Amino acid sequence: MLQQIKPLEMGTKSRPSGCQTGVAAIVIPWAAQIIVAGILAQTLFFKFTYAPETQIIFGDRGGRLAATAVGLIELVCVVLLLIPRTAAVGAALSLAVIGGAIFTHLTSLGIQITDPTTGQSDGGLLFALALTVAFGVMIVLLFRWRQLPWLRSRARRA
Repeated sequence: MLQQIKPLEMGTKSRPSGCQTGVAAIVIPWAAQIIVAGILAQTLFFKFTYAPETQIIFGDRGGRLAATAVGLIELVCVVLLLIPRTAAVGAALSLAVIGGAIFTHLTSLGIQITDPTTGQSDGGLLFALALTVAFGVMIVLLFRWRQLPWLRSRARRA
């Protein structure tokens, strides 16, 4: 059954009933998208240059090739997150990538990354950033899940 379309009070656009409206429904997911994209983008330099921190993380996990591959996927996530039409797909892909990072931290890397040559630790910063990204993309998906291509037809039927 089709839902009745009701016009918004502040404009000429209309949305199906049940869609979130208001300033918060626009600002919250955009803020989360920008924060997540910023975190993912700032880590690209380290992955693409195979910096010492990245060598510690990826050394036993595929080396430079794996770091570059993950960097390319994260770059795609950043671009998708910043395009309104593809933000939900970018969030879903980001959740998959960051889920792998969190799993790796919990199973083999540890929460703190320690450089074996210097003994310096990141104090859990990378793990905290991974959790921040996961939380951020879950917020984006909470607001934008209906925009996922594989769920659009189900959302229309509901």
